[in-house]
Amino acid sequence: MERLRPLSENDCYIRLYGQREPTVTIISRAPRANPGPTMTGTELLEAFDAQLAGRDVDRLDAEAA
Repeated sequence: MERLRPLSENDCYIRLYGQREPTVTIISRAPRANPGPTMTGTELLEAFDAQLAGRDVDRLDAEAA
């Protein structure tokens, strides 16, 4: 895109914080849907600990060897 003239710092500030030009349209985004149930950090740690406690260590050692 070729600009008609360079923008000064003042022009940029007015575009960012000043009055809006009629060519600018502000749209709002729809809120994001919740991807699924959320867990607290403590709940996640407890679930991880439960999985570690429930695994068969002897079987894992045999597979590693």
